[in-house]
Amino acid sequence: MISVTAAKEIIRHNTPSCGTARYTVPDAVGLVLAEDIHSTVDLPPFNQSNVDGYALRFDDLPGPLPVEGTIPAGFAQRLVLPPKQAVRIFTGSPVPDEADTVIMQEKVTLIDGALTTTEEDIRRGANYRPKGKDIQRGALALARGAYITAGAVGYLSALGITHVLAYNKPAIAIIVTGNELQRPGQPLQYGQVYEANSALLRAALQQQHYRAVTVSHAEDDLDKLTLLLEEALAAHDVVLLCGGISVGDYDYVLPATVRCGVEPLFHKVRQRPGKPLFFGRRGNTLVFGLPGNPSSVLSCYYEYVVEALGLMSHTSERLAVREALLAIDYAKPAGLTLFLKGWYDGHKVIVLDAQESYRLSSYALANCIVVLAESDTHYSAGDSVEIHLLPGQLQQP
Repeated sequence: MISVTAAKEIIRHNTPSCGTARYTVPDAVGLVLAEDIHSTVDLPPFNQSNVDGYALRFDDLPGPLPVEGTIPAGFAQRLVLPPKQAVRIFTGSPVPDEADTVIMQEKVTLIDGALTTTEEDIRRGANYRPKGKDIQRGALALARGAYITAGAVGYLSALGITHVLAYNKPAIAIIVTGNELQRPGQPLQYGQVYEANSALLRAALQQQHYRAVTVSHAEDDLDKLTLLLEEALAAHDVVLLCGGISVGDYDYVLPATVRCGVEPLFHKVRQRPGKPLFFGRRGNTLVFGLPGNPSSVLSCYYEYVVEALGLMSHTSERLAVREALLAIDYAKPAGLTLFLKGWYDGHKVIVLDAQESYRLSSYALANCIVVLAESDTHYSAGDSVEIHLLPGQLQQP
């Protein structure tokens, strides 16, 4: 067995990039830009009103100023405002040339078509968006390596950009093994358990915008598992095998990887849960052999797979690391790193009940993983411990 630190280093040094492709801007959300994006327009593209009101020259105040004409949003004619006049204008409308100030309609009085302002602290340029105020034509809008958020999608769309070059996210295959597994919704026979690993992995992947995910189920049969694994290796960037990774009579994952030419990089880590974890590679495809118990699967996913997927897609994703004060005393065996489900309140962390690897009830409530070091055996309440924050966990138990 190797240490947790050594296992993570092996994964980092053996994880390739998934390359790039051109995406429509809306489809690029959750990806990372592989190019610099420069604006092809000024934004706003013209001097623009920020409110419904009246455009005028600041030096013509206090008035009264006759109001001549109306400029609605989308007005296509370019106008020049004569001296000593105002024009009715609306939010988003082009401000006429020579006008440099817009007064809100609530701040004026109109008498016989002439405007007098009731605003005492008006300043030049009020309620006015100068052309190119947000960004000017040719300026850098987003740099290579920027993560494309919903806000970035809106920004790029406002610049008229329709496609961007971005780093691909990996295509992922999930293979669940075990004759004892029954799909939820089907009658549960004696000796069967409902299969949850594919659902929890797909949910975790969906949270991080991994959409190219396929799921298959393998019987405890070496030939059938080998065929499924070969098909997955040929069509995916990452293969996640659940179960069958130990050394029992019906554990066929390791011999299947050998048959498929997967290079083993490590098998078994000094940790709990998830000690039998396997990691290998064939070409540019990564293979993770995850344990069968659901809590072990999720812990290994968060601690190892998340970072590998982030490296492949250039998102640099990993669980956020914090220091927290332990709420209670805790004893552990030497020689193992423990990954415990916990609840962090911003100051202290509680180690939840139901820590066994087959129990998911604690994960349903957890918002972090408490990491207890391999070399230590006893922690006291108030000790500082490392925690890893889980994505998307906001509710309190």
